[in-house]
Amino acid sequence: MGLKVTQIRSSIGTKPKQRGTLRALGLGRIGKSHVLPDKPEIRGMLAKVSHLVEFQEVAE
Repeated sequence: MGLKVTQIRSSIGTKPKQRGTLRALGLGRIGKSHVLPDKPEIRGMLAKVSHLVEFQEVAE
C-alpha cells in the first residue's frame, strides 16, 4: 500500500519548514506527483502541508 501525493498549491508565501517538507516528499511544482510508502512519518509530513497537497491511497 502506498500514497500518491500531488502538490495542488504553490509554496510561495509558506514558511521555510513547510517548503522543506514539500522537498522531502519529493515535490516542488504544482501538479507534480510522487508515490510514497504509507508510514506514520509520511502521514505526519502530509498533515503539516495538507493545505498544499492532496493524496490518495494506491496499491503499489
